[in-house]
Amino acid sequence: MTNPESRLVQLDRAGVRKGADWLVRGVDLTVAPGEIVTLIGPNGSGKSTTAKMALGILKPSEGTAVRRPGLKVGYVPQKLAIDWTLPLTVRRFLSLTNPLPDKEVQAALERTGASRLVRSEMRNLSGGELQRVLLARAIARNPDLLVLDEPVQGVDYAGEIAIYDLISQIRNSLGCGILMISHDLHVVMAAADQVICLNGHVCCRGTPSELSRDDKYRAMFGARAGAGLAVYQHHHDHVHLPGGQVRHADGSICDACPGEHHDGADGKASNGTGADGHHHTEHAHDHGSGAATEASAIQVEAARADEMKNAG
Repeated sequence: MTNPESRLVQLDRAGVRKGADWLVRGVDLTVAPGEIVTLIGPNGSGKSTTAKMALGILKPSEGTAVRRPGLKVGYVPQKLAIDWTLPLTVRRFLSLTNPLPDKEVQAALERTGASRLVRSEMRNLSGGELQRVLLARAIARNPDLLVLDEPVQGVDYAGEIAIYDLISQIRNSLGCGILMISHDLHVVMAAADQVICLNGHVCCRGTPSELSRDDKYRAMFGARAGAGLAVYQHHHDHVHLPGGQVRHADGSICDACPGEHHDGADGKASNGTGADGHHHTEHAHDHGSGAATEASAIQVEAARADEMKNAG
């Protein structure tokens, strides 16, 4: 159990309501120093809303959000609103909002393997180089919590593994907690301590299983790839209907079902009935599960590799 006093951020049955609609509801989440928590889910599932509650940007409509006093946060955005026609060097970019001495700039870039880019123009960076520079800016002031919104977006397969390796190194060297947002429903960072699947509420949570255990994956991509990426196997007991309602395994339908439907730490149901009175004994969701999930994830990665090969 994590000592409550050591937690960087904590959400307890938290949710945000906009008008008559809930953006997300009933979320329990904690991030401790040195812990990596990944939020996954489809578009509009409440991932960004959940992160904003944790950071204090949005106030929960219900439940509570608690942050450690004096918490320092580093942030890597999903999108960067910069006029790329303007000349902007990496050195200048790192000090845009808060001036940094050259020594700290160099140290941050060295940590992310981007020191050679210090005089480069931001507009000329590749996807992988840009992510390394964004990470350098986020860690320059030694944050307690690092929030990463789609950190491997626009990065090829090899770069994805390298960025995840880098994030793991940053966690180990700084001892910071990391809250990561990802749209990939199956393939996640292997070093993640916890994966939380959202779709208006917590559908399930658990730990990733290593891809390196699959012989076909190892044959295609090598052992190093398996060490960086992992499959998250979903354990859902309900179906999200087109109208926004939720149908449970016992056939009951509700308009809003706050909270988790599985409360086992490993992503599996801890018993047959949840706290809301619904029976939680059946996986019924369109993400797939078990071996089928792992096989589909491997096929996706194989397709990525083929695309790279053909492009080259």
